[in-house]
Amino acid sequence: MKIAAAAYPLDFLSDWDAYAAKLSDWVARGAAEGADLLVFPEYGAMELGSLGGAGVSGDLEAALYEVIRHTDRVISLHAELAAHHRVHILGASGPASADGIARPVNRAVLYGPEGVIGHQDKLIMTRFEREEWDIAPGHRLRVFDTALGRIGILICYDAEFPLLARAMVEAGAEILLAPSCTETTAGYTRVRVGAMARALEGQCVSVHAPLVGDAPWCAGCEENHGAAALYGPPDAGWPENGVLAQGAFDAPGWVMAEISRDQIARTRADGVVLGVQHWPEQLARIGRGAGD
Repeated sequence: MKIAAAAYPLDFLSDWDAYAAKLSDWVARGAAEGADLLVFPEYGAMELGSLGGAGVSGDLEAALYEVIRHTDRVISLHAELAAHHRVHILGASGPASADGIARPVNRAVLYGPEGVIGHQDKLIMTRFEREEWDIAPGHRLRVFDTALGRIGILICYDAEFPLLARAMVEAGAEILLAPSCTETTAGYTRVRVGAMARALEGQCVSVHAPLVGDAPWCAGCEENHGAAALYGPPDAGWPENGVLAQGAFDAPGWVMAEISRDQIARTRADGVVLGVQHWPEQLARIGRGAGD
């Protein structure tokens, strides 16, 4: 299969049709290049706040609920595009209402040619999300069965926590998607290192799709940095540096790589190292603590 990671810029949108045209163009271009799975970034949905006007998009709280107001249309549009192009799409994450949770969560929805497959809510909030946005954490870790394999989603900061990815790998995940939104190069680097480490530990593929570019009108996403990339384990049959493909820093566009599920299975079964199989050994070696 071929997987595409988006380095995606936010645009101030004049109306819904402008958003639909932009998303349709991105998906069409990715599909035309042969992508089977298209991955959009964290908080890419925040550009929908501009549909409420500059006053709304520049107000942190108002922008959250303006984005939520368009949820049904966003889902319908993504589902239509996935069906039309016969592709899978991880939609850009954004605020969403969740049952039993008073505040918005940060949700990414996965689509297939037959419609919505499911969603993953971000589980661990950054300080900004906790202290300024008051975004609520999700309560459930999911792994999705698809025609492309078993997929897990680690939204930005979640990619920096190895036990989340490990739980997904133990549930059969072969591909980990890491959409991100980072305002500094340091933040981008943290997610990049996390995504590479998760590919190493899980002997799998991780896909890093960042927001890029300036959007001074968008509260909370005014400055965005990163490079889209796909990573694998640096093992036999893989690139020695673990980088399957990587775009230029802060350059909008798709970055793609061919992925083989059979190669993932071979590496886990008979790699130069066997990180997935040997993971439990570290728990036995720790004992009661490092100081014992």
